[in-house]
Amino acid sequence: MADVANHRTSRTGSEPSTAELVQRATEQVSRLVRDELALARAELTQKGKHAGIGIGLFGGGGALALYGLGALVAAAILLLALVVPAWAAALIVAVALFLAAGVLALVGKKQVGQAVPPVPAAAVRSVRADVDTVTAAVKDRGRA
Repeated sequence: MADVANHRTSRTGSEPSTAELVQRATEQVSRLVRDELALARAELTQKGKHAGIGIGLFGGGGALALYGLGALVAAAILLLALVVPAWAAALIVAVALFLAAGVLALVGKKQVGQAVPPVPAAAVRSVRADVDTVTAAVKDRGRA
């Protein structure tokens, strides 16, 4: 883009010809597209690595929490068994767990619906800026 913006002259010392300008523009656009694709790929790779590590840690924490929840459920059943028959205590705790699971599932569904798709935001902004720069350069060149 700097070649066009600086109005660099051709080898003969005069203004560059239309063919030279088209050739430069073609080379610059292809380089720009390659660079933007590389940026998007790098950004998505980085986001994927962070997501993978986070999901792994979240899964490990979830597994430990599941064991802890099992122990608490057993304790709640044993505590209720002191007041009501053991089968009734287990039934009460099971119903409470199903209710909690239903509430969590509804809240989770709402959160997933609000999730933004993983797009390379920096690359999108960069492409928009490039398009604006090219558009402005073409308009300025047309006025000159």
